[in-house]
Amino acid sequence: MNAQLQQTLDARAVDTLDFVKVTELAALAASRWMGRGERDIADGAAVEKMREALNEMNIAGRIVIGEGERDEAPMLYIGEELGRGGLAVDIAVDPVEGTNLVANGLPNSIAVMAIAERGGLLHAPDSYMQKLAVGPKAAAYVHLDAPVRDNLEAVANAYERPINDVTVVILDRPRHHDLIQEVRAAGARIRLISDGDVDASIATAIEGTGIHVAMGIGGAPEGVLAAAALKCLGGGFQGRLKPRSEEEAARARAMGFGDLDRVLTFDDLVQSKTVVFVATGITDGDLVRGVRFYGNSARTHSILIHSPSGTVRFIESVHRLGARPSSIS
Repeated sequence: MNAQLQQTLDARAVDTLDFVKVTELAALAASRWMGRGERDIADGAAVEKMREALNEMNIAGRIVIGEGERDEAPMLYIGEELGRGGLAVDIAVDPVEGTNLVANGLPNSIAVMAIAERGGLLHAPDSYMQKLAVGPKAAAYVHLDAPVRDNLEAVANAYERPINDVTVVILDRPRHHDLIQEVRAAGARIRLISDGDVDASIATAIEGTGIHVAMGIGGAPEGVLAAAALKCLGGGFQGRLKPRSEEEAARARAMGFGDLDRVLTFDDLVQSKTVVFVATGITDGDLVRGVRFYGNSARTHSILIHSPSGTVRFIESVHRLGARPSSIS
């Protein structure tokens, strides 16, 4: 473990709170485009603000999950170095997780980021991943390769409730037709979502959200972000790469993924023992509330999770609009 990261992030809470400022600024920028049908503009506004904020921090940051490779994205691209220098960290970002949600004014869009020691976060290929996420009570009793019914019965037993009181979140995609039928046949309830499975995965480990399982196939980079939060929370997360083409499969192998059928666990996805995860709501969701504007101010709602303590903080901030932002130290 990087001793400097451990000492700095454990000893100075202000360091972790500074990361909240980064997602707050991204959420504020994207929320201006909520419901206006401009997903790319909303994403671009959030990317610019997130990058500016990270560059003001006293870190030697490296983007390991971002907006794409350098030839695809001018900012927050994979491998980009950010910050004024100092603490060496790897950073996984999604300035707008759920761009379609923002464009259409739908719930559960967040600005999200995970920070760990160098080499602590998997550099996931831009591919699909089969995922299974559960909260701490059920983490030891489920497996990605187990039948759907068996996993749902294990979750029900872990929570000491009938299976028809278990709620499963699944992305509403044609590829999930059979999965949806299996969940229904098992007797569990389903909440279909149009986008944004990071929020749903994390919600399985937060009491009071009413979500117990998230499963299905979504983006691999988003899987790493969800795994970072769930590792902090003591939840369970397993994944398997699902390339959409032979080109994607070859790229994954070139990145070191020799066995594409292997089940990826926390040991693969989030190797660091010290992780900071932060997300700020753009639109209202199960995890955090969205940005609210009133007068010349705006209110944001964020979640901050820090391992190894597993402490979860919900942070509400009021921002004076038009005021010059203070420097992030």
